[in-house]
Amino acid sequence: MDSRYSRQILFSPIGTEGQRKLMNSRIAIVGMGALGTVLANHMVRAGVGYVRLIDRDFVDTSNLQRQMLYDEEDANTTTPKAIAAAKRLELVNSLVRIEPHVTDLNATNAEELLSGVDLILDGTDNFSVRFLINDVSIKLGIPWIYGGAVASRGVSLTIIPGQTPCLRCLFTQAPAAGTTETCDTAGVIGGIIHIVASFQATEALKLLVGAQEQLNLKMQQWDLWFNQQSAIRVDSAKKPDCPACAMKQYDYLEASIESDTIQSLCGRNSVQIHPVVPSTKQLEYWEERLKPLGPVEKNRFLLKFQAAPDLQLIIFPGGRVLIQGTDDLIQAKSLYSRYIGM
Repeated sequence: MDSRYSRQILFSPIGTEGQRKLMNSRIAIVGMGALGTVLANHMVRAGVGYVRLIDRDFVDTSNLQRQMLYDEEDANTTTPKAIAAAKRLELVNSLVRIEPHVTDLNATNAEELLSGVDLILDGTDNFSVRFLINDVSIKLGIPWIYGGAVASRGVSLTIIPGQTPCLRCLFTQAPAAGTTETCDTAGVIGGIIHIVASFQATEALKLLVGAQEQLNLKMQQWDLWFNQQSAIRVDSAKKPDCPACAMKQYDYLEASIESDTIQSLCGRNSVQIHPVVPSTKQLEYWEERLKPLGPVEKNRFLLKFQAAPDLQLIIFPGGRVLIQGTDDLIQAKSLYSRYIGM
């Protein structure tokens, strides 16, 4: 067995047999932002055999304060986060198979992207995606570990289908857009990211090596700045009439096409439009079509088109588009229709 794992193997609750289990394990990480980069770093260094990275975004300089796998070159070249993370992690551990997906996790692809793994780790920044993960988790019987952080506060919870309350037992529905703080509205400090993600990663190791009796099934909450920490028992919150885990209604997995494919990204002054049928047009096609209309920048992962001084369209292979400079769905659809075609 590779000597890189020697210190982990010396930890008796893992040992040689636990390390073998890790090397034969498969996980998916949804979101390669702050939490996701720390999670992926832990999992790859620990020797988890297969790691699937799922993220729709690209690296920006504002990410570098807390998203530990990226550097200025990634931001300068507008590299998709999943690609940049995979390149960095492949240098860390060549024994791990890393599979990046530059895509938006939504109702049309979630079951496919989250199947075939032993565990799902939450590195996302919004509840709609978490409820989608929750639906897939219950439908396919895959455990997942919820995590969130904003400002100096963080939270995490391990969810095991059939054993623990699911996310919809605890929260009936996702909060309305604009009613919760985000990193873009309240900021975030790097320390809380590492606390939350390191807790998630440790629970992940317990699950993957089969140490079920050591799992912490309480909801953990921290506020590093104001010196607060709590652990809340949630076992009694399991609802016999929960739409998801009791009634097997997968409302988020079966979301309406319109709400699922056109989304205002809270706190980012951006709208994402995801075509129901993926486009077969290559980025070169859009470059030729749009460059007579305004400045265009392209790399092999995406194309930027400056539609106006304060409006930018970012086009990904398959036809997904981020419209930056507005959170108005009607304006965004109008711009999409004008330049891409509905």
